[in-house]
Amino acid sequence: MNLDPQIYLNKAVELVMAYGPKVVLAIITLFLGTWGVGVIGKIFDRALSKMNFDDTLQPYLVGISTMLLKVILYISVIGMLGVQTTSLIAVLGAAGLAVGLALQGSLGNFAGGVLILIFKPIKKGDLIETGGVTGVVESIQPFVTVILSPDNIVHYIPNGELSSGTIKNYSINQERRVDLTFGIGYGDCIDQAKEVFTKVAKACPNVIQGLGPDVYVSGLGDSSVDFAVRPYCKPEHYWDVFFYMHENVKKELDKAGISIPFPQRDIHLHNQ
Repeated sequence: MNLDPQIYLNKAVELVMAYGPKVVLAIITLFLGTWGVGVIGKIFDRALSKMNFDDTLQPYLVGISTMLLKVILYISVIGMLGVQTTSLIAVLGAAGLAVGLALQGSLGNFAGGVLILIFKPIKKGDLIETGGVTGVVESIQPFVTVILSPDNIVHYIPNGELSSGTIKNYSINQERRVDLTFGIGYGDCIDQAKEVFTKVAKACPNVIQGLGPDVYVSGLGDSSVDFAVRPYCKPEHYWDVFFYMHENVKKELDKAGISIPFPQRDIHLHNQ
């Protein structure tokens, strides 16, 4: 058996001479390509910002574009090393299919995120209600939508559930009706009560003037005459109007001498 080290040295030199330049060139291409992809991503992001592109869709487009450029770069670098990229792409396709079958739920959430971005039922900053959660949309990520509720709790809603479920978007229309119910005693004046409710609604700083308020007798209860009071406001002022109306209606009814009755029952005694 020939153990002459010169033979192995010659073979090593041949391999270095044959593949060394390719490896060096591939490494240089990888570093420069990675830097170039980052620069292109930033330029693309700035261009979309100057175009006043949708804030929700912009990160999606930049992220997907950057990812595609990196995939093309990696395949090019592997091809420079002499690897048959055709076979590699076939292997990656088969692996992608297997991974896709294993991650059907996650892919469903990804597809749901794409549908949300395309049809735009919601966007960042909208006040929505879905799946028993009410809050402001903080961000729409590839797999989940982040919602911040009024009690400062962060909720992560899967995009698949969000895209296939019911969404109440309170921010699409610029006016939102505040539905309130107040009751007065049967012995009090209805017209005077209407004046009080209208006065309080018009004095509220966040109520939109010119859109009501609507004040109607909504029912004759067991202990009270019930009124439906419907002022309008911007969606972000809903709770300000809600709390203002309850507090100030009570104060004004007290000033006017109008009672807010407690539940009561009349009992009649008959002598036998």
